[in-house]
Amino acid sequence: MARIDSILALVDRQGANELRLGSDREPQMFADGAQKRLVMPKTTTETLRELLGELLPADREKMLMAQGQVQFLHESQSLGPFRVALTRRGPPGGALEIDAVFTRGRGKAAPAVAAEVALRTPPDSGPAPPPAPGTSAGIVATEGPSAELSALLARAMALRASDVHLLDGEAPVLRVDGALRSVTGEPPADVIRLLGGGLAAEVRRRLSTGASADLGLGVPGVGRFRVNVYQTATGLAAAIRTLRAAPPTLAELGSPMPLDDLVDLPHGLVLVCGATGSGKSSTLAALAQEALRRRPGMLITLEDPIEYTLATRGARGISRQRQIGRDVKDFATGLRDALREDPDILVIGEMRDPETIGLALTAAETGHLVLASLHSRSAASAVERIVDSYAPERQQQIRVQLADALRVVVAQRLLPLRGHEGGRALAVEVLRGTHAVASAIREAKTAGLQSAIQSGRKDGMIPLERCLAELVSRQRVSLEDARAAANDPAVLASYLTP
Repeated sequence: MARIDSILALVDRQGANELRLGSDREPQMFADGAQKRLVMPKTTTETLRELLGELLPADREKMLMAQGQVQFLHESQSLGPFRVALTRRGPPGGALEIDAVFTRGRGKAAPAVAAEVALRTPPDSGPAPPPAPGTSAGIVATEGPSAELSALLARAMALRASDVHLLDGEAPVLRVDGALRSVTGEPPADVIRLLGGGLAAEVRRRLSTGASADLGLGVPGVGRFRVNVYQTATGLAAAIRTLRAAPPTLAELGSPMPLDDLVDLPHGLVLVCGATGSGKSSTLAALAQEALRRRPGMLITLEDPIEYTLATRGARGISRQRQIGRDVKDFATGLRDALREDPDILVIGEMRDPETIGLALTAAETGHLVLASLHSRSAASAVERIVDSYAPERQQQIRVQLADALRVVVAQRLLPLRGHEGGRALAVEVLRGTHAVASAIREAKTAGLQSAIQSGRKDGMIPLERCLAELVSRQRVSLEDARAAANDPAVLASYLTP
């Protein structure tokens, strides 16, 4: 029996399903993302080596040093299978520091062994097989990508990249902590070859109609990814978003204002706003997971694509997740369906058009809690964007509906942490639907919304600039990054003035 099994047995007895270990870090355990108490001293790298024992043979350690991450299954004799992710911490060539995550899983260990071999095997250069029947836009990959792309994605995950960008004939580029960086040592990309033969024909068919192709990829032993393949003037390109297996907890988001009360709202509309890559999906998923944990109700999501799998173990509520383009035609159709499916909470991945917005407002007015995202830089501009999506003759009606239904708007940014450790800090602007806010919406007084935010600290509101100023004062982010993120740098300067 591996020595690590004794700790895994303790985790199992506490009802947890995840164990996290790290060089010079205290072990932690979690139950579906919620941390549980575990009193153990910090583990050194040597202690970790002893605990891992036969799970870290020489060839696996060599692979870990070369690629930065190795994932496999560990079959405990008494507890069953655990998914294991080993990640190398620290600069290449330095002393080996390890982070290890054990997650309770299902299935046999054989597929993980095959996945490890695949990462080392050169891609097959044989003829591409025909596309899987029934695939279309929003393709779900039934065959994995090439081994070359699998290895690149494993490297991206080890570097904590949120996105991978590919272009025919150019080296891959990663987005890490919001900044783009080239990947050294990788050959120029050939997007179709990297995707693998099982998807190539369908991607080409979609591109021939002038549309991009959306793919969902699951790479054994590495993770899940959302892929968009599109044509450019200089060749095919692909944008690959890395997807976490489980949503973060509200505590892990690091919001400067408490958001946990949002899931206790009996009904109404909660908006999470921001630009692409600002963490809207993570915040929505964290709220949805917390709602399942705390409320005995039905939660239905409409997502494009499904980015996080909501955990139901130990939850009081139940969930039904639907993917646009695969499980339902579009958001509007999914919303109409959902209103006949006995929901208590609706999660809408994005409010894109007047029909979806109108249905969401109707749901919020008729006793449902609606959590939705919207592309908008500020809370006030989110209100105006919803109203402006309608023809002028309908805008006053929408203002009245929105004033009655809106409960909270969270507009957020992700800023790189100051220093060299990596990671990002969350900055938010929070607007809550007080009587003053509802009145300003009805009367089209955008300036009144901003005034309400600035004076509404006791109601749980905060302007973005105040939040940024607090991050700068605590030396978590640089002044330059805060200025770039602010809606009004002059207001930011006023908060920073002693």
